[in-house]
Parts: sequence; structure tokens; C-alpha cells
Amino acid sequence: MKKIFLFFLTLAYVKGFAQEQKEEPKKDEKKAIEELRLKLNDDGSHYIKATFSNQTWVRFNDSNPGTTVLGDATSQTFDIGLRRTRFQLYGLLTDHVTFYFQLGQNNFNFLGGQNTSNTGNRKNQFFIHDALGEYKIKKGSDLLYLGGGLTITNGLSRFSQPSISTIMSLDVPVFAQATVDQTDEFSRKMSVYARGQIGRLDYRIVMSDPFPVTSNGTISAPSLAPISPINAGFAGDQHHKQYQGFFSWNFFDKESHVTPYMTGTYLGKKKVLNLEAGFITQHNATWIGASTTDPNRQYYDMNLWSVAAFYDAPRNLERGTAWNAYAGYFHTDYGSRYLRYNGSMNPANGTNIGGAPSNSFGNAFPMFGTGNVFYGQVGYLMKKDLLGEGNGTLMPYLTVQSAKYDRLDKQMNVYDVGVNWLIKGHNAKLTLDYQLRPTYSPVGPDLIQDSGTKGQLIMQYQFFF
Repeated sequence: MKKIFLFFLTLAYVKGFAQEQKEEPKKDEKKAIEELRLKLNDDGSHYIKATFSNQTWVRFNDSNPGTTVLGDATSQTFDIGLRRTRFQLYGLLTDHVTFYFQLGQNNFNFLGGQNTSNTGNRKNQFFIHDALGEYKIKKGSDLLYLGGGLTITNGLSRFSQPSISTIMSLDVPVFAQATVDQTDEFSRKMSVYARGQIGRLDYRIVMSDPFPVTSNGTISAPSLAPISPINAGFAGDQHHKQYQGFFSWNFFDKESHVTPYMTGTYLGKKKVLNLEAGFITQHNATWIGASTTDPNRQYYDMNLWSVAAFYDAPRNLERGTAWNAYAGYFHTDYGSRYLRYNGSMNPANGTNIGGAPSNSFGNAFPMFGTGNVFYGQVGYLMKKDLLGEGNGTLMPYLTVQSAKYDRLDKQMNVYDVGVNWLIKGHNAKLTLDYQLRPTYSPVGPDLIQDSGTKGQLIMQYQFFF
């Protein structure tokens, strides 16, 4: 009996040892790297993190009437470009000290810095987007951050400070970045601010020192700053500070304050319902006059505000489906008849129509203006692994910008319809987007909407890590 017992005891030990030896390699298996994060203390609460992102566009565009490319009349264009390329470094150095730094470039296609006179510098593109430091008042709390530097921390709306890598649609509603590349650096300004959360109230209060419009790279001398006797433009003098605020009430989950950027969609990872409001104001921001030296030139305060609702939440947790929706009303008062055309990564650089507004060629439309704007979007995240395990899922969407600007004779409506192929969430996604926009003809000082519309088809590939 004793021998039998010893036999089974030996057999159990040998079997256990063999199983242990078989399972040993699992202890040496390395966990997949999910982020580039350097721990500065044992528990990782102090850290430095690096991220990289890139958005490549392949696009076909129906050109606006009168469009020229390098002096040649061009009715259609096909181009390849980098909409955004970014390198970010940020972290928490102590329980209270945080920093954020971002370097990158935008809108780099075959024209590569080319201007309307067919000259330029394709290598003059990379620049500092953000460089800021913050002091976190309370350890482990988002109650109050005091910060300053070159920053996108803004008022007006969540899309005035968007997290580009997490947006739901192909692109953000750029009109919400109200002074982009006029008196800021791609929506960033030298600012000091307070931001944080008090209970369910998310707030940002900002004082900015805007750049003069004469340093935006398109004006050769202060005396040549754009001015019109009837249509307001950013003033070439009268430097004043800009004051901003943004406030959001978080009904369900609270949003992160790790960086000043605001997430576009959480892809069902959070349940967010917010009511939001914001403003931007600046004294004597714009002017009109017979000339830049006209002693009777008139100045206008810039007063912008918005109210909105944002919803981003799972529909079915088991299936991984989710909704994203936004509806916002914007009152944009830049001064008398202010209007600005803009075309994202414009594939053209000129027009042969006399009296046409500045930059109204290519894929541009009247994006900014004095008046009122409605912006809405809706998207639906389909079930996880819709395209097979490891192949991701789809998220179709629709967006609309509807504006009544003083200088336009009719309501302007720009529609985008598209679908995201989320191969690995926001880390790797392919987006197909079709945009439909109106065009306008100059008739005296006004712009009259044409009977037809133009469109562009864009395929974007984004990686973000």
C-alpha cells in the first residue's frame, strides 16, 4: 500500500513539474505595447507620454468657377496630401506639474507652400503647435488647472479645441476655429487660462494675446493689411487682448482633462451627454475704411458665442454599437459684412474671375462670416468585428453646416456624408467622405449663389499611436 501511495505521489509530482515546465514560456511572453509611456515613479502616476499621428488624403475635387492651378484654368483636380502630421509629448512630472508639447504640419500637398503668385517654399511647413505648462491645484483632481503658453485652449465650442485623432467625421467644422491663421497659429494663441471641473461643470476661462494679422504670412507690410470701405477684415493695428470662455454640464460621465483637447467620439467607451456654451470677444478686432491710413476708418468688436448639445454613448454594450450626435447654434459677429473663404488643403492657388473674393478658388466656400450658423452631425458605430475578427467595424456619418451670413444672398448649406472603417479604433482607420458645397458669383459688393453645386471625394488614412 505504501509503495502504491509513493508511486502516485511521484506520478503527480512529475506531471505537475512537466505542466509547470510547459507553461513556463507564458511567464516570459511580453504584453503588447499599448502606448509609449515612460514611468517617472514606481506606480506610474508621474509619467511622460509620446504620441504620433498622420492623416493622408487622396482626393478628387470639382473646382469652383474660375479656378486656376499654377496659372492654368482647371475644372477638376486630383491630389495627394498630408492633412495633418503631429508629434506630441506630454505628461505629469509631479503630483501638480503637467506639460504639453506638440510639433507638426498641416495641409501639405503638391502645392507645398505655393501662393497665388506661384512662388513658395515647400520646406517651410513644420512648426510648434502647442507649448504649455500647467499647475494642477489638487492632487488626483481635475478641480483646477492653471496654465499658460502657446495653446489651443479656447472658448466658443468643443470644436474650437478638438482632439483631431478622435473626431467622428473626416474633418472638424473648421469655422468653429474662428480666427484660424488670421490672428492665431492654426487656432493656437499665446494664452493664460484656468480650466477644470467643479462637480459636473466643465469650464475653461482664457485670456489670449492674439497675433497681428500682418504676421500670418500673406501680407507683406502693415500698410497692405486688407481693408474695405464696407466689408470688415481683421485690423492691421489696434492690438487688444482676447477673452474666451467655454462651459459644459456633464450629465453622465465626465470628460478627461489630461490635455486641453476635447474628444470627438469615445466609440462607446463612455456615456456622455453635455449641454455646452462658449464665447470669444475682442475689442476693435476688425475694421473698415477707404485705406489703412484713412483717419475715419471704423473699428468693430468681435463677439462670438454658441450653445450646443453633445451626445456620445453606447447603444448596445454587448454588440459594441454606439451613437454620436452634436447640434450647435453659433452667433458670429466679426463686424460689418465680414466674410472669409477657406478650403482645407486647397488643391488650387488662383482664380481668373475679376473681383472674386480672396481664396475663393479650388474647394473653398464661405466658411466664416458675420451671421448665424447651425452645425450638426450624427454617426452610428456598428457592431464590433462587423467585417470579421481583427478587421474592425464601420461608422457611417452625416454632417451639415448651415449659415446665414450677411454678405451672402441665400442660406449656405455644406453637407458631408461618409463612413469610417475603424480597423483598430482611432489608431488605424480609413474614411471615405463626399462633400457637397455651393458656389457664389460676385455681383458688385455682394455674393450671389450659383444654381449649381460642387463636390469633392476624399479617402483618408489615419494612424495614431
